[in-house]
Amino acid sequence: MNMMNRVNNISEYLDYLIPEPWCELNFNSDYELLIAIVLSAQTTDKRVNMVTAILFEKYKDLESLKNADIKEVESILKSLGSFHKKSIYVIEIAKILNEKYNNVVPTDRKILEKFPGVGRKTVNVFLSEYYNIPQFAVDTHVERVSKRLRLCKENDNVISIENKLKKRFKKDEWSKRHKQLVLFGRYYCKAVKPDCINCKIKDICKNNFTG
Repeated sequence: MNMMNRVNNISEYLDYLIPEPWCELNFNSDYELLIAIVLSAQTTDKRVNMVTAILFEKYKDLESLKNADIKEVESILKSLGSFHKKSIYVIEIAKILNEKYNNVVPTDRKILEKFPGVGRKTVNVFLSEYYNIPQFAVDTHVERVSKRLRLCKENDNVISIENKLKKRFKKDEWSKRHKQLVLFGRYYCKAVKPDCINCKIKDICKNNFTG
């Protein structure tokens, strides 16, 4: 099967399985989403939602958040991995947005990637989800699924995977496909015990677990 047919089969299956993909992080503003994405590193969206519900209820705007006591923020984030660093990131991001950007998260990638705790994947997710700017973020789920479905090579790094996925899929579908691949990897093509028996594209999986 050539790449075009493989991509078409994958796209059709994702549309069948997850026709309306969604972001699982809860947020009510641009800065809440940015901070939630930063906090989601090495943890689950469900756990992030639990702590941000408390964090943003206690600190209702960037002004109060930038002046928050670091120990109090740590106590809220303590159930997350690397909560010491993440607490610093949260306060620093609030300070930068409040003092330099009039409480609005900028859309310039170069600016955003200079924020503490913000990397390429974070920027891709943020721009795609909040501003609907076509991006293809590569997290652990997207990387795993892309390699299993031979959309990229096993030794490709995240930048290579991102570039290849952008070539494989139509630009106006990037955001949708990204979320579909995340959810597919999270609930179906899992790292441990993937649901291969019921998968309708298992024949193109490089592992072909049931074969």
